[in-house]
Amino acid sequence: MKFIERMTKWFSKKKVLLEGGGEQAIEKQVKSGKLFARDRIEMLLDKDSFVETDLFVEHSAKDFGLSKKSLAGDGVITGYGKLNGRKVCVFAQDFTVAGGSLGEMHALKITKIMDLAAKMGVPLIGLNDSGGARIQEGVSALAGYGNIFFRNARLSGVIPQISVILGPCAGGAVYSPALMDFVFMVNDLSKMFITGPQVIKTVIGEDISMEELGGAYTHHTKTGNIHFFASNEYESFFQVQKLLSYIPDNCNQKPKRIDSKPPKENKNLDEIIPHDSKEPYDVKEVIYSIVDDSDFFEVQSGWAENIVIGFARLDGRSIGIVANQPDVLAGVLDVNSSDKAARFVRFCDAFNIPLLTLVDMPGYLPGIDQEYAGVIRHGAKLLYAYSEATVSKITLILRKAYGGGYIAMCSKHLGADLVFALPTAEIAVMGPEGAANIIFKKEIDESEDKEKMRQLKIQEYIEKFANPFVAASKGYIDSVINPDETRSMLVSAFEIAENKKEQLPFKKHSNMPV
Repeated sequence: MKFIERMTKWFSKKKVLLEGGGEQAIEKQVKSGKLFARDRIEMLLDKDSFVETDLFVEHSAKDFGLSKKSLAGDGVITGYGKLNGRKVCVFAQDFTVAGGSLGEMHALKITKIMDLAAKMGVPLIGLNDSGGARIQEGVSALAGYGNIFFRNARLSGVIPQISVILGPCAGGAVYSPALMDFVFMVNDLSKMFITGPQVIKTVIGEDISMEELGGAYTHHTKTGNIHFFASNEYESFFQVQKLLSYIPDNCNQKPKRIDSKPPKENKNLDEIIPHDSKEPYDVKEVIYSIVDDSDFFEVQSGWAENIVIGFARLDGRSIGIVANQPDVLAGVLDVNSSDKAARFVRFCDAFNIPLLTLVDMPGYLPGIDQEYAGVIRHGAKLLYAYSEATVSKITLILRKAYGGGYIAMCSKHLGADLVFALPTAEIAVMGPEGAANIIFKKEIDESEDKEKMRQLKIQEYIEKFANPFVAASKGYIDSVINPDETRSMLVSAFEIAENKKEQLPFKKHSNMPV
């Protein structure tokens, strides 16, 4: 009889807990355009694969009437399951329970699932939908955040950490996503900021809406705080699933190799890249013509668009791609593009994903604004990231590679394993026009037809220096290749570099410029 009573009690208690904040709260959540936390998990993971942990955890707070309140699961659902057959750990904040606010036990549940993910060597996915710290719990809530941040930092580079913002995320709550590897947001649904519009208006008198301040589109195009932008929750979950297909479970594994597929858009690079080095083009067209199935999964597509980063496959191998974008600011490096590329390079290196760098740029962006914004230290991040990386590094110079930008874009001097160049590549200290004006200044000034002389000297400089053969003669380029053979050359390069081994000097940790 006691067994039946226990089972009945277990069943009824579990039923209540599974309903979160209750039927009315769930209806309100759905009417606001958001999915219930359990429905999100069900949609993200493989059918019937989710195993919940800590369902029966209860808060221990007593002040401000909390002792009389029962909060289902303390506002967060934790557990593990499978995503496309791969094991993952998940937490999903439940906005129907106290607004998903974070208290001591809420944080404990999250840190426990983070610890489990670390021990099991599987990716961690967090579905954030929270009003922030539970004020009634005071410093205990702050301690909870600190414990989460600590683990975010310690697990960085150990397991992939993915954050999906599916509601409000304000104050201290924003720092856990910021410490994770990839952040996803949904248009008109997700919000993320340190201080909200009301506080800003009170303190400094500025008027701004929540969407303008911390909406998905703002972070997608202006701040660079997120990596993927979706129009709805379904699309966001699809993006998470696709991202995981390119990356391994942990730092001790390599990404899974799949069957090779030829590009769908197999254009000759001569058809894509204009012969005039000043003429723009879309470097993504080059990528589509090289990678398997012409499938390129771009990261941070709306921010710092003068550089393109993302994942693709080459002969079935997962690779990370960093490419200058001549279609935007001529593909120059600047503060934001350096940050964007450097962090991506470091992620790929941490998780054994080989790197392909496509170069076509005139150097760093000049200007007072850039100098004052710290382009020196920001630009140094990319130099540092490439130099530190020990994964296979293959570089292809498509067209322009001038000055410090040539060095920064994974040149031989920063440890590139193989560097290729197209015959039309221009490699020099600076662009022909600027160089001619300096080197041949006297001849140009003394000439009767200054413009004619300047053009002659520009051409002379191009013939002598702005070509790949000078660099190739010094061993800085391993091969000047036929554009028709680009894909096959890159496939063979990654094949020979597949088992590359490189050891960094012993150190406690590095000190990257910030």
